Amino acid sequence: MKVSKVNDVHIFIDCDASQAAELNDYFTFEIPNAKFTPSYRSGFWDGKIRLFDVRKRQLYYGLYEYVKKFCEAGDYKLQIDESITLGDNNFSDIDCTRFSERLNLNLTPRDYQLQAVRQCINMDRCLLLSPTASGKSFIIYLLLRYFNTRSLIVVPTVSLTQQMYTDFQEYSNDWNVSEHCHIITAGAEKESNKQVVISTWQSIYALPKNYFNEFRFMVGDEAHLFKAKSLTSVMNKLTSCRWKFGTTGTLDDSKTHKLILEGLFGPIHQVTQTKDLIDAGYLAQFSIQCIVLRYSEAEKLEAKKFSYQDEIAFLINHTKRNNFIRNLACDQKGNTLLLYQFVEKHGEILYNIILEKVNNNRKVFFVHGGVSGPDREEIRRITESEDDAIIIASFGTFSTGINIRNLHNIIFASPSKSKIRNLQSIGRGLRKGSKKEEATLYDIADDLCYKSYINYTLKHFKERISQYNEQQFKYRMFHIGF
Repeated sequence: MKVSKVNDVHIFIDCDASQAAELNDYFTFEIPNAKFTPSYRSGFWDGKIRLFDVRKRQLYYGLYEYVKKFCEAGDYKLQIDESITLGDNNFSDIDCTRFSERLNLNLTPRDYQLQAVRQCINMDRCLLLSPTASGKSFIIYLLLRYFNTRSLIVVPTVSLTQQMYTDFQEYSNDWNVSEHCHIITAGAEKESNKQVVISTWQSIYALPKNYFNEFRFMVGDEAHLFKAKSLTSVMNKLTSCRWKFGTTGTLDDSKTHKLILEGLFGPIHQVTQTKDLIDAGYLAQFSIQCIVLRYSEAEKLEAKKFSYQDEIAFLINHTKRNNFIRNLACDQKGNTLLLYQFVEKHGEILYNIILEKVNNNRKVFFVHGGVSGPDREEIRRITESEDDAIIIASFGTFSTGINIRNLHNIIFASPSKSKIRNLQSIGRGLRKGSKKEEATLYDIADDLCYKSYINYTLKHFKERISQYNEQQFKYRMFHIGF
């Protein structure tokens, strides 16, 4: 087999038909829960994703290392064209340290941050796996300064465009962010002569390919979201972008998810882990209080007939449950983030009953997708200077990326089994602040079991417990009957 470069998105694998069939099998995977999708049920899709294009003999550039493994396992001779440049650089630890010292930074880079920068420079593309509060935006900034070229930074939310911009302002003494960076959100001008474009993917995914031709450096922040079709369409248009890097704190357990991201961004590099950051004193001490609510026998018997949707509707409309969450939020000392899933069905209810209970001097914020980016940033800024504010926010707006150092408590008001969402949400409380050394998560679970029947959301809770064990988080269990 011979591998050569098509562009900065795909490689071409010159092979015969039988080898192509083998590669197709090697890079074909079943999608978890595909059988529940309409396209699978209607027979239009077999529930599998195929990463190798048999007809074009093309594969994502970042999966080049997997082709090498395939050839080694099958005893195939692999010829690598000189156009393949992955991993050709030789940037040393000393080089990296000297480079950072020349930047006149306001912060001193940590060793693992410099190692991540060195890895990226040497590999040309890389997927950085680094937990919340490990300084991913600082790593992005250092890479941005090193490559010093036309750059695109893609983030998932409006809030993160402004936060990234603000973070860059904090890092440097002599690099004028307003002169170098342009922010794109809904309604903003897409064209700019500035070196760096910071954009939500929603603002640019529909733009024509020629818009992306001038970018040579790209970062996908919160890269775990890049498996969506609209996001991959952005990546597929960056055919002349040599340096591509993804940053994320969490990957799910799907092999397909992992390979798609590696294909788009390159091999995974584990930067550091949450427990190591806590042990080193970089993050706040963290504990989890698991509160299992137990319902009446009559409610449990009724719940046995529920579909998943019925169970969720029952829980978010349960008056005693909502009042318990209200009292829990109002009784906490310090700033509290309460995360919910449904805006009108649940978020508004919680906001109104909390607002009724607190005194007028206590700030209560309600955040959802309809709140503008600048307003979310203002809420974040105000909370940093408060000591007893309550933020009632949807998972979609505040579970990922938002940086609040002065956050003491997190409450999961809605059940979820998503590993990425849960760990990203926990990350909101891990940052240390001048008035904060520890944080607590209150994970609310619901026991509607009846005899041998186990309800849906309690199963999800058990999955969250597995995630806590995997991350070596400390937790305690409390059972409360209604």
